[in-house]
Amino acid sequence: MLSYGFFVARQLKKVVQDGDYDLIIAGRESIDYNGGMVPGMLAGMLKANFVNTCIGLEVDGVNATAIREIDGGKETLKTILPLVIGGQKGLVEESDLKIPNMRGIMMARKKPLTVVEPEEAGVETKAVSFEKPEPKGAVTLVAPDNLDELVNLLHNEAKVI
Repeated sequence: MLSYGFFVARQLKKVVQDGDYDLIIAGRESIDYNGGMVPGMLAGMLKANFVNTCIGLEVDGVNATAIREIDGGKETLKTILPLVIGGQKGLVEESDLKIPNMRGIMMARKKPLTVVEPEEAGVETKAVSFEKPEPKGAVTLVAPDNLDELVNLLHNEAKVI
């Protein structure tokens, strides 16, 4: 069994190493069903720094300042290149996006296209064993007004209090 995310990260690793890139920006939509694992795995394979859910980035020479979303707010991180970014909405302002016109599309068709041979990727994972979980036990219903019995069951049977 081969993970699609792992396969994609391995292919990108070869391209990045051959191109000697310092900054890789990955998008949110991906083949791993938006699991967001490709940029993290790619950073690990390249031994590069990694910032996920990035919504802001400033690069000054080899230093980078990234802003990312966290639960309940934002976090500012300072790091150095090489860097892999897992981008998110807000990283690029929508007004900065340019939709190509027909002339640009037609000119792009005439540009040379470098085809990179895929990196050999064998099976990296295997199933060692599989067991069904134990069946759930019987349910004991307690009347809503019988608090003493509920406390007794939680204390003596379930041993949770």
